[in-house]
Amino acid sequence: MKKLIILFATIAFSINCFAQDTSKPAYDAALAKKLGADKYGMKKYVLAFLKEGPTQLKDSAARMQLQMAHLKNITRLAAEGKLVVAGPFLDNQPIRGIFIFNVETLEEAKKLTETDPAIKAGSLVMELHPFYCSAALMEVVDIHSRLQSKSITD
Repeated sequence: MKKLIILFATIAFSINCFAQDTSKPAYDAALAKKLGADKYGMKKYVLAFLKEGPTQLKDSAARMQLQMAHLKNITRLAAEGKLVVAGPFLDNQPIRGIFIFNVETLEEAKKLTETDPAIKAGSLVMELHPFYCSAALMEVVDIHSRLQSKSITD
């Protein structure tokens, strides 16, 4: 997940750097269609804030087992194209991380959150918000898979 946050930050920084260029790249209609972009190159997502839940496991082995199940669920959702960004925040606060779901409605995102073992266990809760962002996010999972030399779930 840390790698996804770093990748997301790198993409955001790169987009900002490219924004300095005054020449406009050629519009790629096929890519825009493939990624679900509107005329602005944007699309709808649902952003989830993962917050500390009411149930915190005291046993470190049980916590690690739950964390691994959480990470495997993230990997599955990404492979299915339903999750485009996931990662933890690196400071110690009640908001533990984010997900960006490739769905248009809060109801669809809620169903996906209910598949997460950490949500089921009550160690995390999710706060969902409609989100409008670059359709380029749809490429993050594919790019990430080419950058990682080891899976976080191994």
